[in-house]
Amino acid sequence: MMMLLKQKQLVIREATQEDQRRLANLIHFGSYVHRHLDWRQPLDWIGYQPFELAELNGEIQGALACPPDPPNVAWIRLFAVSQSATTEQVWDSLWTVAHDKLRALNGTVSVAVIPLQSWFRRLVELSDFVHSHQVIVLSWKRKPIPMGRERPGLVLRPMLFDDLPTVEMVDAAAFGGVWQNSRSCLEVAFRQSASATVAELHGQIVGYQISTATPVGGHLARLAVHPGFQGQSIGYNLLRDMLSQFERRGATQVTVNTQQNNVVSLSLYTKLGFERTGEEYPVYQWNIGNTA
Repeated sequence: MMMLLKQKQLVIREATQEDQRRLANLIHFGSYVHRHLDWRQPLDWIGYQPFELAELNGEIQGALACPPDPPNVAWIRLFAVSQSATTEQVWDSLWTVAHDKLRALNGTVSVAVIPLQSWFRRLVELSDFVHSHQVIVLSWKRKPIPMGRERPGLVLRPMLFDDLPTVEMVDAAAFGGVWQNSRSCLEVAFRQSASATVAELHGQIVGYQISTATPVGGHLARLAVHPGFQGQSIGYNLLRDMLSQFERRGATQVTVNTQQNNVVSLSLYTKLGFERTGEEYPVYQWNIGNTA
């Protein structure tokens, strides 16, 4: 798809694999760059739509990637603007095309973004994105790990690749809205994990955790327990086991992110010795429905 916006002299088109080198330069040298906190690199989304480029006389002025994954959730994975372009003009041009593509899909797509910089927060607010959540950061720093809680029939073991179909079902049942993960996303997370564990109850996978390594320890990227088995100390034992793994490796800190209003998760993390760091990040959303 190509669109000429005469007032701004910009040509909008889809990104292709041939654009990788120039896009890498844009991300590295651009004046304004937003990258989603993701298991995938921004260029990994080339080939998925919408991933739009804005060009002026053949030179890339900006890029916007927000492909749905899973089908009803589209995080803004990348927005970047070159040093020679006007941020507002590039955003308006790219978002107009991306919005129309998302609107053409069947059903409703929730577009979400965590604007870490104030300049990008201002742009999404001007485009009628609504502040929906506040994500906070918690940290565990070499505190004594409480004893596990006995749960007859519960077994914790390392996650296997063949567990992913069941893990995906647990994840889909445990999370809703923009917090859902696709199978492909879980596969990438599993391959990058430093610790990945499943909880089996009488031989059935009912929960899991995936954590990544950091320079000082680890980060709990995902913890889920099937709603039918919550309140049975499964999440507690998964979290305790993960902390024990990192402690044995000499970790001095383990972090986790969660929503500010997630009372259940906050209670669990507090019981295991996590404390708020003071870091907070806003989540903005816009729901796009198909009215055709």
